[in-house]
Amino acid sequence: MLTYNTNQKPLRMPEYGRNIQNMLDHCLSMPDRDERNAAAAAIVKTMGILFPQLRETPGDNSKFWDHLAIMSGFSSDIDWPEGTVGEEEIASKPGKVAITQGNVKFRCYGRMVERMMNYAASLPAGDEKDQLIFMIADQMKKSLLAITPDGVEDSRIFADIAEMTHGEIRLDPKLHRLHSFRIVPTSNKKRHRK
Repeated sequence: MLTYNTNQKPLRMPEYGRNIQNMLDHCLSMPDRDERNAAAAAIVKTMGILFPQLRETPGDNSKFWDHLAIMSGFSSDIDWPEGTVGEEEIASKPGKVAITQGNVKFRCYGRMVERMMNYAASLPAGDEKDQLIFMIADQMKKSLLAITPDGVEDSRIFADIAEMTHGEIRLDPKLHRLHSFRIVPTSNKKRHRK
């Protein structure tokens, strides 16, 4: 009679498969400690043959020993090599990442656009400043088009730039024009091969 995987105990590391887990279970059931250690070394060697891409350097099996320890539930029946991962290392949670949200007035553009526009405002007048301002303004228009695909007026972008830079950069919609972008519609239909 067939035994289905749903009826068996769940695998701790399913990427190695049921056969490696069965080898480990058999290894842990061996009464002699020396045989268990030899069998564990053979399983690690088998894991290295099946997954050579997991080796960091040739001959280095430390990652496989760590995985074997995890699969065994950190059993004390095997003499683990020094440096093998422990249960407390796996159970520990990483520290909380501090995210400084700060005050982003124009969230639709993002913090980096605000920083770039303030940098552009601090540049001396010239061709480089003008090109940078228009490149940032084009990016702002693309960002708004992603949110509002109906269309975005250049005057709105220019008003946001003036507010973002506290009036240091003022662009006239009658004199300046941004690139016109359009959203390419995606088709939900699948292409059929003939």
